[in-house]
Parts: sequence; C-alpha cells; structure tokens
Amino acid sequence: MAIDIGRRQFISTIGGATVAWPLAARAQQPASRVRIVGVLMGVEENDPEVSPRKVAFEQELEKLGWSTTSNLQIEYRFAAADRERMRNYAKELIALPSDVIVGHNTRPVEAILQQTHSVPVVFIAVADPIGSGFAASLSHPGGNATGFINHDPGMGGKWLELLKEIAPGISKAALLYNPDTAPGAGTYFEASFDKAAKSLGIEVAKATVQSRADLASTMVMLAKTPGYGLVVMPDTFTTVNREQIVAQAAEYHLPAIYPWRYFATTGGLLVYGVNQIELFRLSATYVNRLLKGERPSDLPIQAPTRFELIVNLKTAKTLGLTVPPTLLATADEVIE
Repeated sequence: MAIDIGRRQFISTIGGATVAWPLAARAQQPASRVRIVGVLMGVEENDPEVSPRKVAFEQELEKLGWSTTSNLQIEYRFAAADRERMRNYAKELIALPSDVIVGHNTRPVEAILQQTHSVPVVFIAVADPIGSGFAASLSHPGGNATGFINHDPGMGGKWLELLKEIAPGISKAALLYNPDTAPGAGTYFEASFDKAAKSLGIEVAKATVQSRADLASTMVMLAKTPGYGLVVMPDTFTTVNREQIVAQAAEYHLPAIYPWRYFATTGGLLVYGVNQIELFRLSATYVNRLLKGERPSDLPIQAPTRFELIVNLKTAKTLGLTVPPTLLATADEVIE
C-alpha cells in the first residue's frame, strides 16, 4: 500500500501473436453452424452480480435470433481480478475457437487483445479504450475490438463534488484503487479528481492497494486522520472486495462514494455510475452484428447516456449525515 497526501453528464494496438482465422473467412462460415461466444469477466463466478448480467445478455441475444439451445454456445470464464487467470482464460476462449469474445473490464480485455488481432472483441465497462491501446478512436476503432465505455476522465471530479455535497464536513479525500487493475493504473481519473479537490479546498490522497491486507491497513490509516472522505474507483479489485471496503468505511465512519449500484445495496453511502446490467444488454447488439459478418473496426465505440445516482439513507443516518433535499430530489434510487 502506498499513500501520497497531496453529475448528470457524461461523456495502437496491443502486442500479441496468436491469430485466429481472418474475419472474411468467419463471415463465410455456414449459417447453420453453432456459433461460439466467449465471455471473460474480471469478477468471481459466485458474485451475485453475475447472474443478472448473464440473463440480460442472453435475453437480448435471444430477441435477436440467437439461442443457446440451437445456434449459439456461450462460454463464460471468471478471472476474479487475477491477471494470470485472465491470460489463461483468454487463451482458452480463443482456442475454442470463439467467433466473438466479450471482455468485461479493462484488464480482461487487455489479456484478450494480447493474444489475438483477428478474433472480434466486444468490450464492456472499459474507461479508456484509446489510452489502453484497444482502439484508434471512438468513431473508428480500427482494430478487432469495439464496445461500450463506462466513464470519462472527468468522473473523478464529479464523484468528489457529490461526496462533498453529502458530507460537507470532509476536508480530505482519498482515491482508492489497485494500480494493477484500475484504468490507466489509477491515473485515468486523477486530473479531474485533483482539479475538483483544489476548487473545493480539499486535500487529496491517492491510496493504492494491491491486497486485502493493504486495503485493511489503508482504511485504518485514513481513519486515524479526521476529516477524510473516500472515492472508490471503478476497478475489478474494488468490485471483488466491495464487502470489505463498505464494511470498513462504516466501521471507521468514512463517508464514501462508489461507481456501481451493488456498492449501495451492500451498504455503501452514495453511488454515481452506469448500470452494468444495461451494458451487458447493449453488448449483445454488437455481438449479433459481428456474428452476422460486420467488422468491429466499423462499429463505433459507444459512451453511456445515462447515469444512476443512488443514496443509501440508512448508511447516511449511521454516519450522522443529513442528505441535502436537492440530492434526494435528483436521486434515481433511495435505499431506506
């Protein structure tokens, strides 16, 4: 662990050598052939968020004419924030061979694209596909990957502004992430986070964690200094360890804002982010088009148009916070 003290709007190529057959050849395969779609997720298989994502994905594919009982085989793999497992599962999915691979989160997509330049890839919940080397531009990806991004770099500032609104007493804020799994190794949101902190008169801390032990010691360290608030990054590591993060934030009375709904349902104070289940539904539309012969380089990368603001009133009361009426009025969901 290393720590350095210092709303409603949104908005190359990776190295590797394994190559599957050309896209043109894929388009010429018999229509009656059962197609294979590989899905690599960064979370654990028993994560309660997995089932609704799979349901949304498969239901949308079924609406588009694909059925796992007739013309489609879906192979899921779960890496649980383990980069070695990501690499091994990426190789497995390519070797099946998959006609299309769906990658969830930045690091799993990175693992896939390090292994193939030809298998079509649809990514979900990737913050910075250009900076990560997955595509040349949003409008013209240019390679074998396209998909759906979840945040722009300005989100760091938005999270901090919302945190200050619900917890006006904070004078310091920490950005919590694992550099091994976070977008841009944790730097993607850094500029907007620092800019907002300066305008709000808040002292910033960048808290990096690489294990559960790091996480525990970091939370203790933050709790020892009065006035801290916490901004939890959209990061596979923080997702996998969300119960520990939320529990320790409550234990140490740290007001915190999170990027995904499941943090709020776990007990997190405040959430502002994209609905990931919707991203999985949308990804099925691109998988359908790729299976029918379109090229990922011709499908523009899409940014979300809607964000969820969720307030957990029970947690706010526990922390002794009074939620501003304006925040409640604009919330998409209030957990009581």
